[in-house]
Amino acid sequence: MMKRVFLFLMAATLALAAACTPTTENGSGGKAYRIRNADKVQLRMLDSVNALRQAAAAPAIQLNAQLNAAAATHSRDMSVQNRPWHFGSDGSSPLDRVARTGYTGSVLGENISETYENELQTLTAWMEEASTRAVILDPKATQMGFSWFQEPNGKIWWTLVTAN
Repeated sequence: MMKRVFLFLMAATLALAAACTPTTENGSGGKAYRIRNADKVQLRMLDSVNALRQAAAAPAIQLNAQLNAAAATHSRDMSVQNRPWHFGSDGSSPLDRVARTGYTGSVLGENISETYENELQTLTAWMEEASTRAVILDPKATQMGFSWFQEPNGKIWWTLVTAN
């Protein structure tokens, strides 16, 4: 099953190349990606997460605007703090940030990342770690929020929130 998931993610990563523009100005001498089709990034991630969930016999999840807003807020805040962690600059937790959006469900988990990679490479990295994979594949999850903040140098701060 994991081989099938890996092959799927590799094919999706190749397809994603058309949606990103590589640059060499990321501040670390490597290549960064510029997100061009921002409106499609969330849907691509949702489709990829649901494919992984299907392979793991977990039910599909849907994007939620309030969870997307909480994820966007945290992605920008991690950039301001210049560190990937689950607490906001005001001390807020994922539960606090989601509650501020008016979402009334239960938060199940949050994945974060600081990278120059695209969203599917980030998802692949999350799937390699047991704790972040558990957030993505949690069978109790019914909704997802996903967003990012890209700095001028190309660094991207990713946040994924699951809830029900």
